[in-house]
Amino acid sequence: MQVTSTPKLSLDAHPGARPIRHVVVLGANGTMGFGSAALFTTAVEKVTFLARTEDKARGGLAAAIKMVRSSTVASKAECGSYDDDFEAAVSSADLIFEAVTEKLDLKHQFFERIDACRRDDAIVATVTSGLSINELAAPRSESFRKHFLGLHFFNPPNVIVGTELIAGKDTDPQLLDFIEAYCENFLGRVMIRTADTPGFAGNRIGFKVLNECCQLAEEHGPLLIDEVVGPYTGRALPPLRTVDLVGWDIHRAIVDNIHDKAADEAHDTLKLPTTMADLMDKGTLGNKSGKGFFMKDGKRVLALDLKSGAYTPVDEIQRPELGFIDEITKLQRVGLYDDAMQRFLAAEGDAATIAKKVIAGYIAYAFQRVGEVTESITGIDLIMGFGFNWAPPSVLVDIFGGDATVALIEGAGLAVPEQLTAALDAAKGEPLFDRQRTDIGRFWVAA
Repeated sequence: MQVTSTPKLSLDAHPGARPIRHVVVLGANGTMGFGSAALFTTAVEKVTFLARTEDKARGGLAAAIKMVRSSTVASKAECGSYDDDFEAAVSSADLIFEAVTEKLDLKHQFFERIDACRRDDAIVATVTSGLSINELAAPRSESFRKHFLGLHFFNPPNVIVGTELIAGKDTDPQLLDFIEAYCENFLGRVMIRTADTPGFAGNRIGFKVLNECCQLAEEHGPLLIDEVVGPYTGRALPPLRTVDLVGWDIHRAIVDNIHDKAADEAHDTLKLPTTMADLMDKGTLGNKSGKGFFMKDGKRVLALDLKSGAYTPVDEIQRPELGFIDEITKLQRVGLYDDAMQRFLAAEGDAATIAKKVIAGYIAYAFQRVGEVTESITGIDLIMGFGFNWAPPSVLVDIFGGDATVALIEGAGLAVPEQLTAALDAAKGEPLFDRQRTDIGRFWVAA
């Protein structure tokens, strides 16, 4: 799927409105950088790709063209380097979009350079996946802080429309309102406002689940965990294959940040397994290194034993009987989602117990974050549904039923969040997930 230009609605009368004709992307040779730059070319007159060298920036442009399968990106783009073109590009930009490596000190260096040459009305946005917006902006000028915000696209941004909008304590509220409307109307985004907390909303909840699956893989093996917490539970990709795709180093940076800065009730599930850290030291980084929880040997897929570091062909690995997954998947494929997930609740055996514990933890953790990372469960629902492409927690509650959800959480040995109880009481039997025009079947298309 390719994002095309949305109707150019007039936002001239919107408080905080200003023209956005020229966007500069820093880190345009990286995946998020060139993906975001490609997205901006659908809405603005000029996008400047900047990287350490002009050749790297041109490499980013080539990758952007390939990503969206359109050469029209090039008609809006120019390329340059930090040494030769930074000041000229930034001083003329309406929006400076920072997508450099996820290191606080490095971002501070770039923001210092931006602050020295940006126009007073130029917007500065960071695509950080979880570093503090306030901490990033703290050393900067009053004008910079007023015009600074987090704009967290998910990869690839031309496909995944969920976007987190994060304000700093000094961000102009009218500017924030305008950027939200601009991204919705011009970039086709589903916008979710989140608090400036570790991991924001999507990564805080999503990587808790992913890391819990990493921990479970130490004992049960990645193949079994990816099957029992697979697409039939409402996700586009199995969890450990997701970690391989994201990259073990990126996964580690996100969970380490959350584990260090958010001592919540699920703190232990956000600790990176020691076996993963040891394997990373030996070069295991997921797909980018050719080996992660899974690797390919020709046409054969091999799965990792985290304790030994050895790989075994998946067709040689013994697994328990998982017929309940086939039954659930068949029901989902004909649109019987309620029946399918009731079968999930009725499933028995050790494998089903693992799956229920992970899903119960996902729902409970999400509702527990209401009031901390978003104002309501709606924001969490939207970022999980349109950022992670997972079934939103409220969708699962609606399908399971309120009483059954409470029983599922209690059966997993977890506390039932007050926010969930309050939501069920307020709904009075009506669905919690009430986003119109959303077919919940989209969350099970991979099953």
